[in-house]
Amino acid sequence: MSDLVTGDAVVLGLRPARVPSRALAFALDLFVYLTGYLIVSVGLLFATASLDEAAAAAVTVASFVLVLVGVPIAVETLSHGKSLGKLACGLRVVREDGGPIRFRHALVRGAMGVVELLATFGSVACIASLVSERGRRLGDVFAGTLVIRERVPGARVMPVPAPPPWLAGRFAGLDLSAVPEGLWLAVRQYLTRMNQLDPAIGAAMAAKLADELVLRTGAPPPAGVPAAAYLMAVVHERQSRDAARAFGRPPWQEHHQRQQGVAASLPYAAQAPVPYVAPVAPSPEVAPVRPTGGSGFAPPS
Repeated sequence: MSDLVTGDAVVLGLRPARVPSRALAFALDLFVYLTGYLIVSVGLLFATASLDEAAAAAVTVASFVLVLVGVPIAVETLSHGKSLGKLACGLRVVREDGGPIRFRHALVRGAMGVVELLATFGSVACIASLVSERGRRLGDVFAGTLVIRERVPGARVMPVPAPPPWLAGRFAGLDLSAVPEGLWLAVRQYLTRMNQLDPAIGAAMAAKLADELVLRTGAPPPAGVPAAAYLMAVVHERQSRDAARAFGRPPWQEHHQRQQGVAASLPYAAQAPVPYVAPVAPSPEVAPVRPTGGSGFAPPS
């Protein structure tokens, strides 16, 4: 994967196309263009039968440049970096910043392609792509473009672990509007990978994320709730709210949610004690975190 940075300091994770896929795409394009060139040449052969040799040669050269150079440039310009071969192989030509190409990019690539693709039978382009870190040929270097893979295998998304049953609905009244997306992403990444972390490091990360989440929500840290379990419960609450906004919620469930919100808004000391249900196979990575005086969550010493 290539980390490209746009003008807005946004890192783009693009997958550059390599020599095999680019060679296959070029072979498909060349087959189509040569077929079109042969059809045009046969038509011009009958149309220019009455011309002299110089005029016929000029028409032949013009048809060659038009079909094998002009048509690919027009196709890449109008399709924003896609040709028939690239479409079949799932490739696209983009600028170095990830944006769509324009006519000048396609013109430079097409002009250089005559030398490194047609004149040398692709040998120069192959060597340049193998040497380049991102698989760029000379036309891409001079045009400031990059051929990327659009169709990539989907990454497996690990689900967020479910919170303990005794925390279900406890954070229904929590205000999550001030929590930024970056913090949600960090919490989700931690929860999906916490079983792969060292117990001490995982507990410290959970405590740090929980403190940031408490700071954003404006609610005091819940007493007796481990940091990792608190993160699971809050993420589950946010997912439940997103699902309710997307698919709606029956009236009886809204009433039940309001009742849970009233109960959760009370201080923990005033709530009825909730029995603790120990998990069947507790994970050592989700060890309870002892709350300290005024610091909220803290990793175990």
